[in-house]
Amino acid sequence: MNDSQVLESHQPCPMCGSSDAYAIYDDGHGYCHSCKGHDTISPGEVRHNKPKEKVNMTLSSAGYNAIPSRKIKQETAKFYGVMSDDTKHIYPYANQDGAWSANKIRKLPKQFFGEGNMDGLQLFGQPKFPSGGKYLTITEGEVDAMSAYELLGSKYPVVSVRSASSAVKDCKKNFEWIDSYTNIVLAFDMDTPGQDAAKAIADLFGYKTSIMKMDKKYKDANGYLVDGEYKRFSDHFWRAEGYKPDGIVSGRDMWDIISVVEDVEAVPFPWDGLNDMVYGMRMGELITITAGSGMGKTQVLREVEHHLLATTEYNVGCIFLEETLRSSGIGLVSIEANLPLHLPDVMADFDPKEFKICSDNTLGKNRVHYYDPGKGFNNIDNLLAKIKFFAKGLDCKFILFDHISLVVSDQSQGDERKALDEIATKLSNLSKALGICIMMVSHAKRQTTKAHEEGGITSLSDLRGTAAIGQLSSTVLGLERDGQAEDIDIRNTTQIRVLKCRFTGETGPASMLKYSKGTGRMTELVWNDMEEEEDEGST
Repeated sequence: MNDSQVLESHQPCPMCGSSDAYAIYDDGHGYCHSCKGHDTISPGEVRHNKPKEKVNMTLSSAGYNAIPSRKIKQETAKFYGVMSDDTKHIYPYANQDGAWSANKIRKLPKQFFGEGNMDGLQLFGQPKFPSGGKYLTITEGEVDAMSAYELLGSKYPVVSVRSASSAVKDCKKNFEWIDSYTNIVLAFDMDTPGQDAAKAIADLFGYKTSIMKMDKKYKDANGYLVDGEYKRFSDHFWRAEGYKPDGIVSGRDMWDIISVVEDVEAVPFPWDGLNDMVYGMRMGELITITAGSGMGKTQVLREVEHHLLATTEYNVGCIFLEETLRSSGIGLVSIEANLPLHLPDVMADFDPKEFKICSDNTLGKNRVHYYDPGKGFNNIDNLLAKIKFFAKGLDCKFILFDHISLVVSDQSQGDERKALDEIATKLSNLSKALGICIMMVSHAKRQTTKAHEEGGITSLSDLRGTAAIGQLSSTVLGLERDGQAEDIDIRNTTQIRVLKCRFTGETGPASMLKYSKGTGRMTELVWNDMEEEEDEGST
């Protein structure tokens, strides 16, 4: 407000209707502490101090005249009760009883102030029209209301709010009268404040509301009137778009959406049978792997980790909470070497130079990053912060997380179901927000019939703790293996079962993976392999 001094404070605001937030300063400008609006004045012009209005004060008046600069006819001004002379325009406002009780005054060229009781008023022009009509038009200003009225042939009700900043407040105070109309057309200015106000009012009255889109040449209704564009205004009025809340899209507007081939960023799994059913791993998805204890979930993740490093340029973030950093590193290098290097006798016989080469080809590429499980997690948000850093700070497009239950078990609330719901929701939202793929392990519940560790079939209902994990995951995979079978081949063969795939809708048995003790790898069996094993078992 520069260095000007307040002459009058706690005045009614002519812009938003606040009863006492408006102040007049000694340099002539006014400022509202409620709507943040202010008057503009000509250089050197000073407004005279005005006394604080009272409800029963005498209101200013003048003659009912045409407004040539705005092309407003005298009969229109008289109909709306608008008075004017060479120095000012007077826009009358009625209270809720319909009695004239306040004026919004425009001192030419562009100073605004109010007089009378500016609180709880009807809309400008409201007393002139009965409730319950078919069409009601609401504009952002008094001149625009008179302009729209003339442009529509002076036969449809047109009223105005006091300003864009007070629009919602004005309409709420007169909700029942506005809502009595079958169709409500909002002809607000085409600037941002005007369109934001129109959308906010449309939210109040819903389906019966239409928002008029004006010609780019004109920002408001008066622009059409000044240029004599009656037909153009009428055309735009009758083509006003019916209001739809955010998120609602009509089918006729969807061709541009469905006609574009969607570029779904996806990476295949290491196993063809699984890819045939789920079409790989997609960005923005949460993938959950579930199985009983000791079913090879971590080994499956490690195969995926190595596959991503070998076949893509993506960085990978790993949170393996059940093993040490050394175990994670050795596990990845073992897959590159095709040897179970975690076994001491195998490592002892392995050439140290080859070991270094395998390490350089995996860990040394600086594309895989690990969280040290020895640090633990204080809470779920701490885990999410680590994932965000992997994604944003280290540019990791894939996050491998083993496993969700360990994070939950460390929570103070003690409600496992509630904690699992929370973390599943946040991980699902995070994958979408960051455009990454999160693959996590969730333990299966203990079976009362055939145990998962003995080859029991997995299902979505087996997910431990909460159904939210299955609901929020885009893909859920179950691992099944009879770890107690007498036949060593059966004992080392894992069935991947698709329990859910939102993308394809496919479910059921997918790939069969056979673990080799000699290589430490899980490789996919093809049909010929499985037929040979069956033949060998029958002889």
